[in-house]
Amino acid sequence: MKLKLTNVRLAFPALFEAKTVNGEGKPAFSASLLIDPADPQVKTINTAIEACAKEKWGAKAEVMLKQLRAADKVCLHDGDLKASYEGFPGNLFVSARNPVRPTVLDSDKTPLAAADGKPYAGCYVNVVLDLWAQDNNFGKRINATLSGVQFSRDGDSFTGGGAASEDEFEDLSSGATADDLA
Repeated sequence: MKLKLTNVRLAFPALFEAKTVNGEGKPAFSASLLIDPADPQVKTINTAIEACAKEKWGAKAEVMLKQLRAADKVCLHDGDLKASYEGFPGNLFVSARNPVRPTVLDSDKTPLAAADGKPYAGCYVNVVLDLWAQDNNFGKRINATLSGVQFSRDGDSFTGGGAASEDEFEDLSSGATADDLA
């Protein structure tokens, strides 16, 4: 089931190079999408999750979904579970991945590459997801496939991102060394 989310905050983006999680599994493109619990899109996400469950499990959908949510096997998660990471506490997040590289666009819909420096962890994006129910030898869950990401607007970069400002350096043009200024 296709789903478009707007103005969500990007975390742990692997949009240009497929990566494994903790060195396990097949490499994939992925992202976590942070969303405020009061955002009306949360209801849309939950409605899509319920529709996927009904399509897959029919009359058993309600019971299955209760079990999956209790085991955190649904693509919408409580951010407090990752409270040690910036931006997660007090929010919800959607985890999404795809073995195929998603479309990555700028706000004007021009394609972006890794060298462009965006989207980055902490910025705001619009995303297209495809939610689906998994029921196979790998288990039962509701997953989200990351189909596309569009840079929406800047946000405070999460730790580990960004470049230093020229104000963080001393003027060494007079022949002074950094050691002389310390």
